[in-house]
Amino acid sequence: MECLAKGPTGLAFISLGSNLDDPEAQVEQALLEIAALPATRLLARSSLYRTAPVGYLDQPDFINAVAQVETGLTPHELLDALLQLELRRGRLRAFRNAPRILDLDVLLYDDLACHEHGLTVPHPRMHERAFVLLPLLEIAPQCMIPGLGAAAQHLVECAGQVVTPTCTTESHWGQPRRSNAAG
Repeated sequence: MECLAKGPTGLAFISLGSNLDDPEAQVEQALLEIAALPATRLLARSSLYRTAPVGYLDQPDFINAVAQVETGLTPHELLDALLQLELRRGRLRAFRNAPRILDLDVLLYDDLACHEHGLTVPHPRMHERAFVLLPLLEIAPQCMIPGLGAAAQHLVECAGQVVTPTCTTESHWGQPRRSNAAG
């Protein structure tokens, strides 16, 4: 199925992660840059969470978060903008699960379920990762993953993964932590 937006704007969730070069600052700066994307408005952002690496374990812990945006960008345009943001920040893709300055992924876009070259929505492994689900559910507690059901049910299945909140105060730029959107 093609990854096409159904209307002039879409509701998307983006995961953010970093484990190099002051990861908390990297994620906070990326949130600002996401808010500044063309035709995009940041609706909510989660707290920051500390997570042990997955796959390649000989690296620092990650800082993770999730942002909810309303955007006039198509799913591909949004992904391209996020990849450009990663590149501007120095992201290198040395090997799978390598340490990274910044990692940005489109998790959900409206209720799309699609797969095309370079883009799969919903993100194919989001339901297996507590570091995605916990911040997602913080800002969208009733979130449904197209084709998979309630995100909260999948978090239960990730019970063995340790994800620790690092920051629970409002950010310095005043974006809301919660949204009333169901996702």
